[in-house]
Amino acid sequence: MKTKTVLAAAALAAVAGAASAEVKVGMITTLSGGGAGLGIDTRDGFMLAIGQAGRDDIEVVIEDDERKPDVAVQIADRMIQSEKVDVLTGIVWSNLAMAVVPSATGQGLFYLSTNAAPAQLAGAGCNPNYFSVSYQNDNLHEAAGAYATQAGFGKTFIMAPNYPAGQDSLNGFKRFYEGELSGELYTELGQTDYAAEIAQIRASDADSVFFFLPGGMGISFLKQYADSGLELPLVGPAFSFDQGILQAVGEAAMGVKNTSQWSKDLDNAANAAFVEAFQAEYGRLPSLYAAQGYDTANLLISAIDKADVSDDEAFRAALAEADFDSVRGEFSFTSNQHPVQDIYVREVIKEGEVYTNKIVATAMEDRGNAYEGDCKM
Repeated sequence: MKTKTVLAAAALAAVAGAASAEVKVGMITTLSGGGAGLGIDTRDGFMLAIGQAGRDDIEVVIEDDERKPDVAVQIADRMIQSEKVDVLTGIVWSNLAMAVVPSATGQGLFYLSTNAAPAQLAGAGCNPNYFSVSYQNDNLHEAAGAYATQAGFGKTFIMAPNYPAGQDSLNGFKRFYEGELSGELYTELGQTDYAAEIAQIRASDADSVFFFLPGGMGISFLKQYADSGLELPLVGPAFSFDQGILQAVGEAAMGVKNTSQWSKDLDNAANAAFVEAFQAEYGRLPSLYAAQGYDTANLLISAIDKADVSDDEAFRAALAEADFDSVRGEFSFTSNQHPVQDIYVREVIKEGEVYTNKIVATAMEDRGNAYEGDCKM
């Protein structure tokens, strides 16, 4: 059953459903099932920023996509045709983004990505009304490939789910990895049993393992890998070692290196304020998804302050300026409207009773993306 939530000012410190709203935002995200934690964090980060800004000119309509492309398409159509939203945002999963974004931007809607940013939408499928505020899907995996090379790994086994983000992840890793591959495979999206994959890793000559398994998939794999007795070093993107996942995995994740463009210990004033405010509001540490949702909302607010959303050219220019204080520090857009940003190596640690990450190195500086040349805007 589809759920629909319109958040009031008292809920999540946000302003939504305001009668005087001039900009209507449709958030389609995952609030139930195996990926619910990712969507909840996205929503909470976004709404925290809206609430902090005290805006009565922004209405946010939030619906649960259930991690199903057909449901996401139905919601998007309803938001565009009945709700008359001006901006769409919030999708976590790249297969859902591919189902929704081209149609939405084709109808003149602005789409601001809080997470999913598949290669197809960065290259030939780019659109003037599509901005990724998170990254380009390949980015964190490119940084993992660069780190694996720097760490001296020469025979890495690589693995990801078979959907657009998974394909981007392995392509990204290989782009900057200079060693040999001891194995490469795609798993099923939503898979929870990795016995066969772990057996393949054991039978290979691998000296390390790179994997991209977000949400519950990563929890299942990490627990099973730890129980298997294999001791090959693991490398992954932040999605496999994010704040929500770490608490479920526990000791099995300790010491693992992962790559991210954000971390709670990034040393800038905007990030320190965000982490403190998020903990105060929700009683937990923020995740990468929350940070990206927060930045997306602040980007939107900055553009609303400069231009009318009904003036496409002016509003697009205001978004492209990226005139807001990002939790990542310096932030700008490439020509195909994806971030230019540093990407870090983090290590899983334990602070008191909480598993979290700390930055230990910088893997890439001012990284854009590999698809700018393919975008003909």
